[in-house]
Amino acid sequence: MQNNPTTSAKRRLSPALLITCAVIALIVIALFFLFFEAGKPTITLENDSDSIGRNSTIAVTVKDEKSGLRRVKIEAIQGNLTKELLTRDYPRHGYIGLIGPVTDHLEALFTAPNFGFKEGNIELVITAHGYSLLSGFGGGNMTVLRKTVRLDTKPPVISLVTNKPFITPGGSGLVVYKLDKPVREQGVLLNGRLFPGFPLPGVKDGYVCYFALPYDAAKLEQAALRATDLAGNTTLLGLAMRFKSVKWKDDKIPVSDTFLTMKLPEFEQHYPEMHGTPLEQYIYVNGEVRRANEKKINELCGKSDEKRLWSGAFVRAPGSAPAGFADQRAYVYNGSQFDKQVHLGMDIASLAHAQIRAANAGTVVFADYMGIYGNMVLLDHGQGIFSLYAHMSQINAKVGDAVTKNTVLGLTGATGMAGGDHLHFSMLVHGVFVTPIEWWDPHWIQVNIDEPLAQASGQTASH
Repeated sequence: MQNNPTTSAKRRLSPALLITCAVIALIVIALFFLFFEAGKPTITLENDSDSIGRNSTIAVTVKDEKSGLRRVKIEAIQGNLTKELLTRDYPRHGYIGLIGPVTDHLEALFTAPNFGFKEGNIELVITAHGYSLLSGFGGGNMTVLRKTVRLDTKPPVISLVTNKPFITPGGSGLVVYKLDKPVREQGVLLNGRLFPGFPLPGVKDGYVCYFALPYDAAKLEQAALRATDLAGNTTLLGLAMRFKSVKWKDDKIPVSDTFLTMKLPEFEQHYPEMHGTPLEQYIYVNGEVRRANEKKINELCGKSDEKRLWSGAFVRAPGSAPAGFADQRAYVYNGSQFDKQVHLGMDIASLAHAQIRAANAGTVVFADYMGIYGNMVLLDHGQGIFSLYAHMSQINAKVGDAVTKNTVLGLTGATGMAGGDHLHFSMLVHGVFVTPIEWWDPHWIQVNIDEPLAQASGQTASH
């Protein structure tokens, strides 16, 4: 039988053809993944509110982790009006793999009057192209994010109900006000610091805000109510308050070698980074550690219960007061002053290991060692009011405990920067140390807090 030449040739060529086809297939697959990957860019609208103001910033983050970003465009559309707010093109950095940047953060300025937009719905359209060649034959993969927002150009209306007529350094105040719309931020702006307000039960659309002036304030530079709505529109309403200056007491604190020998071992356990002479170590604790402690306390006071947990005057612990609030302390060693600090509380001394009781109802937010304060408990009384108990020899409370007025928190002691057994007591308003004397005084509480709140409720009821 004679062999078919064609069949013989096929048999001879089949292995070569198979190898060639396999190589071509691998090349095609590789090219597909290098140039035609199907992954699309992702878009995150950061200020993802349902409202937009007269002058707003539209912030987006775009990513393409496969081929990289090629182009991003941000548009605003209202009816037949389309406005291109921002377009960014990214240059090519190669031909395979990541051709463009993986991610970028963009901010587009939206100014309604300049663009001709009116009150009402606006559609934001963010379009992102990647460098993949799969979509659009070279146009790149594309993602489109659409978000309908309402253009709101009217700032919130603030109605003042009642406020304290004067303020002193280290003093506290209260203001009650109403807002005509939902807001994302509101409160009292005092010398550049915003004290947030809280919803006031029983007063429709009402808010109460406790605020304080730091002990070292030289004057009242700014006092206003501020509210920013969901669209970013802001209203400022000035508060008429008089500033009363205060003269603080000067005090000298002698530091002896005996005191250093007694206290430094305690601090070495918690701050092994201390170095130098005993005096240099003491200066480190009295300065660096003190500032770190105050920063931590301010952070703890940054979140407070929305409800008022306390009532009536705060209870003063029994005993003498060898040191007062905002005493200007000069520290002396061998007859020479080497440091100066301010005492942000009241020292109360009675019997050694005396019971420390909660000055008012609240929640324990800290119960542990805190540097110069030693063993310390911090109570949140709601709406930004806090009380602090320091130098304790024993802590009986734990974080999360709900306490009532006169609940035993622990025992007095001499831990931290204390030369003898006593209680260091502080009051804070949104993290600002204030004089406890006001909060201990039933008359002050009645005139400055209870009566204004009752007046606010009465005004609302009469309406």
